[in-house]
Amino acid sequence: MSRRAPKASIDPDAGKSWLRRALPLVKAHRGLLITSLVLSFAGLIVQVQIPNLVRIGIDKAVVDRAGNLTYYVWAIVGLALVQGLINYLARLYLLRTAYELEYDLRNIVYSHLVRMPFGFYDKVQSGELMSRSGSDIRAVQMYLSFGPSILVQCLIAVVAFGLMLSINVPLAIVAMATMPIIGILGVSMRKAIFPVSWMIQARLAQLATVVDENIQGVRIVKAFAAEGRQLTSLAESADRIRWAYRQDAKIRSRWNPLLDNLPRLGLALVLLVGGLMVIDGHTTIGTIVAFNSYVLMLQPPFRLLGMMIMMGQRASASARRIYEILDTPSDVVDDVAPVAPKLRGDLAFVDVGFAYPNGTVALEGLSLSLAAGETVAVVGGTGSGKSTLGRLAARFYDVTSGSVTIDGIDVRKIKLSALREQVGIVPDEPFLFSLSIHDNIAYGRPDASRAEVIDAAVAAGADEFIEELPEGYDAVVGERGYTLSGGQRQRIAIARALLMNPPILVLDDATSAIDVTVEQRIHGSLKDRMQGRTTLIVAHRLSTISLADRVVLMAGGRVVADGTHASLLASEPRYAEVLASTAMEDDEVSA
Repeated sequence: MSRRAPKASIDPDAGKSWLRRALPLVKAHRGLLITSLVLSFAGLIVQVQIPNLVRIGIDKAVVDRAGNLTYYVWAIVGLALVQGLINYLARLYLLRTAYELEYDLRNIVYSHLVRMPFGFYDKVQSGELMSRSGSDIRAVQMYLSFGPSILVQCLIAVVAFGLMLSINVPLAIVAMATMPIIGILGVSMRKAIFPVSWMIQARLAQLATVVDENIQGVRIVKAFAAEGRQLTSLAESADRIRWAYRQDAKIRSRWNPLLDNLPRLGLALVLLVGGLMVIDGHTTIGTIVAFNSYVLMLQPPFRLLGMMIMMGQRASASARRIYEILDTPSDVVDDVAPVAPKLRGDLAFVDVGFAYPNGTVALEGLSLSLAAGETVAVVGGTGSGKSTLGRLAARFYDVTSGSVTIDGIDVRKIKLSALREQVGIVPDEPFLFSLSIHDNIAYGRPDASRAEVIDAAVAAGADEFIEELPEGYDAVVGERGYTLSGGQRQRIAIARALLMNPPILVLDDATSAIDVTVEQRIHGSLKDRMQGRTTLIVAHRLSTISLADRVVLMAGGRVVADGTHASLLASEPRYAEVLASTAMEDDEVSA
């Protein structure tokens, strides 16, 4: 099933109220919504006729005995059936509206999130985003769809009041005497509950972050026997939410009884005043019965009105949290007139300076060129800026100064989708989805055949262990691929990049978790695949460096030496030191 694009979006004008910004989305589904509201109103018209029929039936058929009681009974039954059918259709269209709005909201938020650069995710927590993409969207959807319906339901008060006026004006005024007080109380309740609603949504997001981190990091938690500390952290977050909900409950318990019971006071007034009027002969018993029914009809709408006020405050708080995401612009976007050339692979970093969003400076005045088809290994100590090169080449970040060019074109001028299709990156910590191995390898090319997937897996040295699995390529890996070893995950990631066949390939320490013997077999395949392909290898092992035509030594965010492995080993002491330190690390791991 193809994905339907949202029918509208949120108004980008941050100066407008949250509801006005959401109106384009509501208008896009006005057909369904208006149909639901018209049906709801029609149901109300039918509903208010029933007490009037009861009044006429009592006065004519029971008191005056001038009418057929059976006629009124069947008329009331018929109206009830018609009302039931109308309410069914109204509810059906209302729920369809709600689900359509939720679908569009989720797609709008997710589409914005996938456009955001790495720097955005460096600063926000995934649990916070999950909360805003889940419970916050649901709160806004509930208000946008059910809010208008509740307002229509409240119109029963207007319709009922009109009918009461047509029957007996003084008694109608008595019945509605409490309604202005209810309106004043509703406004006061709205002002009291808004800050608590914001607090609840914010603290739910904090709890989601704690839960997400504990689930994602469950292996670390268990490895350090930190379950107790994490449970304490979770309990503290839950306590903060409980406190906020208690404040919410206090506000509700203070205002809701008044909103619920004031209409009942109207019922007592109708009985008192109406009874006296019957005694004096100014009205009928049927009128009192009908007015009692009308006053009872007023109770649900005003109870719904109180609920709508609370929904509105929750939705207002949630909408503002969602808008905080949508109003955050991406600083990595396509150029006004992007190009999408077929790249050869001449990669150049020209006087590049770069600092991560947290202020960490990674590169300072770095210049490096790779000719098309050349394989270059980048070596350096921790924090020297090696991994940053690949991230800038794929434009996961934009340079702070200088430029990155491919075939002489600044990457900022190249369409992002075209750039990333032609710059393949294999990270040192590969991410696998909870899909089959075939689907993970074919993630960049979902239409790839099984033969093409197997060919990429063979080149990455993954075919052997995949075939040993009971379901082979159809085996579903666990979340993040943790059912596989680190080396197996890296081989699948390499296969995934090779299947894309990009003209530029970045191997960011991509074989660090692979056994040296297996790595040597993979290198044999990779050498064939690297022919005619520009390859940037972030290397630690000497065996990986051997794949390169040229070696670059980095320190302090700059290139400090450039040459072959043999020439650097002979002339650059810092190069020998880096190799020695990495060799010691490998020995410690193997030991």
